[in-house]
Amino acid sequence: MKTIRYIFILLSIGFSPFVEAQEPEVDTMENPLDTSETNEDKFQIHFFEALKQKAIENYERALTALDQAESIAPTPESKAAVQFEKAKIYSQLREYETAEHLYKTVLESQGDRMDVLERLYDLYYNKPDFEKALPIVKRLIPYHDDYKEDLVNIYFHTERYQEALTLLNELETIWGESEKRNALKTQIYKITGNEALAIEEIKQNLNENPKNEQDYLKLIFLYSEQGEQDKAYKTAQELLKKMPESKLVHLALYKFYMNEKQTEKAIESIKIVLTTAEIDDETILKVINDFILFVNENPQYSDELETIVSSYATRFPKVFELLGDYYLRKNEKQLALEYYEKGAAKNIENFNLVKNTLLLQLDFEAFEKANDLSNRALDLFPAQPILYLVNGVANNKLNNYEKAIQSLEAGIDFVFDNPKMEKDFYEQLSLAFKAKGNAKKADEFATRASKIKLSE
Repeated sequence: MKTIRYIFILLSIGFSPFVEAQEPEVDTMENPLDTSETNEDKFQIHFFEALKQKAIENYERALTALDQAESIAPTPESKAAVQFEKAKIYSQLREYETAEHLYKTVLESQGDRMDVLERLYDLYYNKPDFEKALPIVKRLIPYHDDYKEDLVNIYFHTERYQEALTLLNELETIWGESEKRNALKTQIYKITGNEALAIEEIKQNLNENPKNEQDYLKLIFLYSEQGEQDKAYKTAQELLKKMPESKLVHLALYKFYMNEKQTEKAIESIKIVLTTAEIDDETILKVINDFILFVNENPQYSDELETIVSSYATRFPKVFELLGDYYLRKNEKQLALEYYEKGAAKNIENFNLVKNTLLLQLDFEAFEKANDLSNRALDLFPAQPILYLVNGVANNKLNNYEKAIQSLEAGIDFVFDNPKMEKDFYEQLSLAFKAKGNAKKADEFATRASKIKLSE
């Protein structure tokens, strides 16, 4: 899987034709009524029209506007900006060959740009075409070390197992232990039939250096993956005996303890894991999620769950969402909403979290909150119809009928292949116009809603 993703705004890219645009100097001798447009003015009009059409997913019109802009592009940088936008649209339309050609054209004219390389890499990775992705991810590594993990995955998918193992060992030395990387390493051992050899090599290393914590952890992981839980547990105990100060061993121990119903020991191990700086955030979130799932089966430990998890929620806002999901599964919607709201307050960029929060706010008739949150979310997700619908419902309930109509009429254009949502929009529009005393419009939208037949 991809390890990192960035969002790039067009106007921030270096070759954007608008970044360096200067206000024209005013010559007082010129006729002030002369409003003739320059080529650059026309270019910008076409370019911004393309961005507008792209935002509402009207790709055909966006491409037409981009073609017009490209034909009069005032600089090579302007032309490259147009080609980059066209490539992104063709990628969205899954016309990969055209998109690939355009990305390459931009790179040829502008050199290695991280934003363009990332788009081309995503294209190859998602097709998937890992052979073509390989040289691109190597060109991305100088921009960000995290792409080394992507390179490991590419090596794996292209069956370059030795290169993958070499890089995994390098990352382990630099970044420390990772459950995900250990799992990939074990998978490679299985595929290549080297599991037994790997175990013997690790044992030999431990004979030579019996206090090598990383080797113990590798051995525990290999035994666990082979289903030899007794050997894994004994190895963990041996590590703890030789290195009582080891914290990483608790990554394995908490699972053993939970499986054996030794809950107090499991909780103690989890507390140690959560305070260990060497453990990456992704692994810590997995530990928290494991404990949430454990408590779901053993609700008598709910108090421990809230005490442990809530104390780390500030560091990991994702925890609020995990807790919200947990209580929603238990149908404790009020508690779910409380945690979702805390999570959304810290991470409004998480669309799924925001959506879940809004739907529960409507359930509990928290219309002021739903109105406020949906308005803020629309600044980040202006093409998500559910946000307009929630905003319309909330404003209808708050008797803000004009605002409801504005939101609902704006959002209906974003509804595609969703009859249920389309029907909801029309019903809410009918309610709003009826409340305003416009019976004709109310009947019109009520009729539209009634014509949409939903499958059982």
